[in-house]
Amino acid sequence: MSLPAGVIRFVPLFFVLLWSTGFIGARYGLPYIEPFYLLLTRTLLTLGVFGGLILIFRARWPGPLQALHQMVVGALVHGCYLGGVFAAIKWQLPAGVTSILVGLQPVLTAVLAWGMLGQVLHGRQWLGLMMGLLGVMLVLGTGLQPGQFELRPEAVLAAVIALAGISIGTLYQKRFGAGTDLLTGSFYQYLSTALMMAALTFSFEHQQVEWHPELIGALLWLVFGLSVSAILLLMLMIREGEVARVASYFYLVPPVTALEAWWLFGERLSLMAIGGMVLAVAGVYLVLRVPRPV
Repeated sequence: MSLPAGVIRFVPLFFVLLWSTGFIGARYGLPYIEPFYLLLTRTLLTLGVFGGLILIFRARWPGPLQALHQMVVGALVHGCYLGGVFAAIKWQLPAGVTSILVGLQPVLTAVLAWGMLGQVLHGRQWLGLMMGLLGVMLVLGTGLQPGQFELRPEAVLAAVIALAGISIGTLYQKRFGAGTDLLTGSFYQYLSTALMMAALTFSFEHQQVEWHPELIGALLWLVFGLSVSAILLLMLMIREGEVARVASYFYLVPPVTALEAWWLFGERLSLMAIGGMVLAVAGVYLVLRVPRPV
């Protein structure tokens, strides 16, 4: 799959808008279903959608080795990240604290890309990454209430697993995912994710679900808006750009999510949160404005 250059320039904007709705969809759906069972149901539906798209577009299937690479990417980017975030919140780690821990991803990804892939990062890019991290902490930190929750080690570990999964998975896809069709590659990614979520839900949950209209709507959006559209855009961004630049866009997700929560749920935005949004946007600008090395 390939897109015209004029369309690709808008891919990061569409990606941020779509990815930011993930927490919103989870908020609508989780009251009616257990987290790992929600992820398993979402993944199975996504596999059906990708199967249909593969037939329609007659996408090329990868060889056995490339298929294995894509299953590793799926286990890291989808399984570890989503499973870690949902588990951390399930084990009473506040969503804001979880988001701050996972918000280290652009910095960790940039450090790993610098150390493992030899990608050059300029001083202004490092400054932009740190500014973005501070901006995210300001946005999320205004909603935290220290001392009113118990910091459980297993919850922190789950958040760290999510952070490592999305960071290492991004690098792994950049290193080993070149040349793989986005549709068939994503199919294998979700196949490994389904296996992981099945193991988790049948080990720790009871598969209880109440088919409320809000859950059905949330599932449809999580499948078509996130698991299909946003993930295809993310894979395209990784293929077309440097991983540090791609990772920096994740700094924009919490501010956009905060705006969506304000609009949909009436959550208040403090001056500090608004300032954090501005700082995060400025940080991403610094990361992106440095010319690519020749």
